[in-house]
Amino acid sequence: MTINCAVAISVVAGGMALAPPVDAQGVPTDATSSTGEMRKALADERAELVKQQRALEAQQARIDALEARLNGGSNVSATATASTLSPGGVPLPLSPPPAPPRAVAQTALPLGNGVQSVGAAPVEQRQVQVAVLSEQGGIITKAGRLTLEGDFEYARSDRNNVVFRGVQIPEAVLIGVFDINQSRQDVLTAAIVARLGLTSRFEINGRLPFIYRSDKSVLAPVANPMSPNAGQIDSPVTARDLGDVEFGVRYQITNGRNGSPYLIAGVQAVAPTGSDPFGVARDALGNALRGATGAGFWGVTPNLTAILPSDPAVLFATIGYTRNFGRMIDRQIGPTLIDYVRPGDAPSGSAGIAIALNPITSISFGYAHTWAFGTKTRLRMLSTTDNSPGPTIDTESRDLQLGRFLFGVSYRTSPSTTINWNVEVGATNDASSVRTTLRIPFTFDAF
Repeated sequence: MTINCAVAISVVAGGMALAPPVDAQGVPTDATSSTGEMRKALADERAELVKQQRALEAQQARIDALEARLNGGSNVSATATASTLSPGGVPLPLSPPPAPPRAVAQTALPLGNGVQSVGAAPVEQRQVQVAVLSEQGGIITKAGRLTLEGDFEYARSDRNNVVFRGVQIPEAVLIGVFDINQSRQDVLTAAIVARLGLTSRFEINGRLPFIYRSDKSVLAPVANPMSPNAGQIDSPVTARDLGDVEFGVRYQITNGRNGSPYLIAGVQAVAPTGSDPFGVARDALGNALRGATGAGFWGVTPNLTAILPSDPAVLFATIGYTRNFGRMIDRQIGPTLIDYVRPGDAPSGSAGIAIALNPITSISFGYAHTWAFGTKTRLRMLSTTDNSPGPTIDTESRDLQLGRFLFGVSYRTSPSTTINWNVEVGATNDASSVRTTLRIPFTFDAF
């Protein structure tokens, strides 16, 4: 008995020594310590995630504020222009659909208040560049940015006129000569355009064109009993040379905030660097033997452009006035001595709309009209006997109405390059039949 009890006590005592200690609730004290550490670590991790989330939100708010300042301020870049009123395509600010949320946190993060936040709030809407025809201008180039643009242009003019020289008597009986005058003109232009932003609101620009021109005039007197042997006279001429160089400045007056339009004032000048129409070789009758690639006169055009973004479209309008400066010619052309010529001034205006189809493609429509006043000429007729000049005669040609329908397509291939294709279709008899232009600008950091 004594041995058995001792063994039993020994076994029980051994069992008590092997059992872990417990707390008042019967939970092992080692397990309580481990659970507390895990809870503390989890709380620390949650606090760190909340802290990081708030830091990311604050950083995103700063980025959005900076983008809003850039988009609403004057540092909006342009790849264009104008004439636009220097020739060139034109970019405008336009807001596309909101960008998808940034993947700041792809999984739900439990916050202290029990509200879950997935992803991030959409960022401020970006700008998209919309090309407008060259005559419309655009937003000023950013300070320190240089845009080099290659322009390729084709223009076609085709006119047919019937001229009657004679006497009209009652009942529409015509006695005299009919002349059918047909003229065709094809002009190919390759030009380099440069725009440099000096400040956030001021830029300078220039255009250097090279022109190939082919003119063909046909004078076909209609045979009649008074002139049965009337024939056809063809006068084709061509020219390939430097054209008239253009240069100018532009200044952005307003920043387009609070729904107001962007206003851009500019002055564009044309220098007579192309071949002079009064200096080309001519025959004894005064017919040109070679075409001219320039106008032969200085011209200055102050203009004002208004651009109003209205998502997803942009409204634009431009007014301008071209002042042409006359000069002494003092040259004999056929039986006439030309003393002085002054081309008429030309007020102009245009308006239209550009529509973004998506963030990289846009189209534009518009109408432009120029009223060119008549050219004033002072000349003297030469005597047929001794070639002495007669009395001075002042003449003025008729005004010209140049109306054009405008259409353009823009495709942005990269953040610094946009391909612009523009078309003008003549809406009046005096305007060119069609003009089409391809513009490809490249933008760089100049300083």
